[in-house]
Amino acid sequence: MSTLTDFLVTPEKSIREAISKIDRNTKGIVLIVDDSAHLIGTITDGDIRRAILSGYDLSSPVSLLLKERESSPYPKPVTAQVDTVKSELLALMNTHGIRQVPLLDEDGHVVDIAFLTDIVKEYELPLSALVMAGGFGKRLHPLTEKVPKPMLPVGDRPILELIIEQLKNSGIHRVNLAVYYKGDMIEEHFGSGEDFGVEIDYIKEEEPLGTAGALGFLDSTDEPVLIINGDILTKIDFRSMLRFHKEQRSELTVAVSKYDYRVPYGVLECDGPKIKQILEKPLYSFFVNAGIYLLQSSVVQYIPRGKHFDMTDLIEILIQKKHTVVSFPIVEYWLDIGQPDDYKRAQRDIKKEKKGR
Repeated sequence: MSTLTDFLVTPEKSIREAISKIDRNTKGIVLIVDDSAHLIGTITDGDIRRAILSGYDLSSPVSLLLKERESSPYPKPVTAQVDTVKSELLALMNTHGIRQVPLLDEDGHVVDIAFLTDIVKEYELPLSALVMAGGFGKRLHPLTEKVPKPMLPVGDRPILELIIEQLKNSGIHRVNLAVYYKGDMIEEHFGSGEDFGVEIDYIKEEEPLGTAGALGFLDSTDEPVLIINGDILTKIDFRSMLRFHKEQRSELTVAVSKYDYRVPYGVLECDGPKIKQILEKPLYSFFVNAGIYLLQSSVVQYIPRGKHFDMTDLIEILIQKKHTVVSFPIVEYWLDIGQPDDYKRAQRDIKKEKKGR
């Protein structure tokens, strides 16, 4: 369980340390304080994700992000006294469109933090989810010869069960499962979803439809749809992703993970035959598709019903037609279980997490 120190960062600490604190407290915010715990400002995960997209060095101090906030609608943090009643805190959050309020004593020291999710226990997100759980998992053979990949155990529970639990804990209670390979095993395990705290509907593919084809079978809705591959373990904050999606007025938001690759050789930069410089084992960074998406129902019109269609196809169509497609960088834990080594890592990570509790 998080303590107050998991939310506090001094101005000279790095952005990377702020990310670590947010990952630890799971609330999407850190408070910037001086050495006496006087509040200076707040940094949200949204501030950090925008900094990552802008190319900030994660070793830079968080004070740089505070300067960025000076031009935002709320340059100063919205706070309340520690004895403020819940109804007033809720009104304050609604007025300013925020999910948390630092609570201060009369001298301005941070004493506690009020969270919307604690005041309103049943805070359901206005979206449904589609989990793509129909793949063959060929790269994980022989593990998947008798068990569909989403049902492979991580620790003592199937991958898909961990995903559904995360959706439920995020306030997403309407879940669609797109199944194909050994889909009966998945349906037999989860049933209606009642035992797992969600409502589950099944999209049974008669043939593999790709990573987006099942979207063509969803009921029409005005709400966004969250799509996640059924072989992903992550602690991504879906609430933050939805808020980012709305802020950007995006029609499709793609979660991305930063991937670093170090070339194991000296790289030559040439101008024709002339060598301009040599870079010894340079490190290159890329954003890779993390297999998690938020889309507006309006874009479903581009998905052919009953035909193989991938999310990459949809992304290309939307870009060509000048629709708004944005990236949402993941700063939390994320693992795509696509290879045997990934599956082994998942087992190690879940064991480490249980030991840390």
